[in-house]
Amino acid sequence: MPNKKVPNRLITEKSPYLLQHAYNPVDWYPWCDEAFEKAKRENKPVLLSIGYG
Repeated sequence: MPNKKVPNRLITEKSPYLLQHAYNPVDWYPWCDEAFEKAKRENKPVLLSIGYG
């Protein structure tokens, strides 16, 4: 049985940096109100990636 990867919510982004992570098995969020609302609701920190240098 082949391992079929499912995209995360980054699949709809335009940024090449974000798109390269669209098939990671991580619950990534782009910069959006939903991400901050979820962090606040769950009392969790926001971890921010600014890309590669």
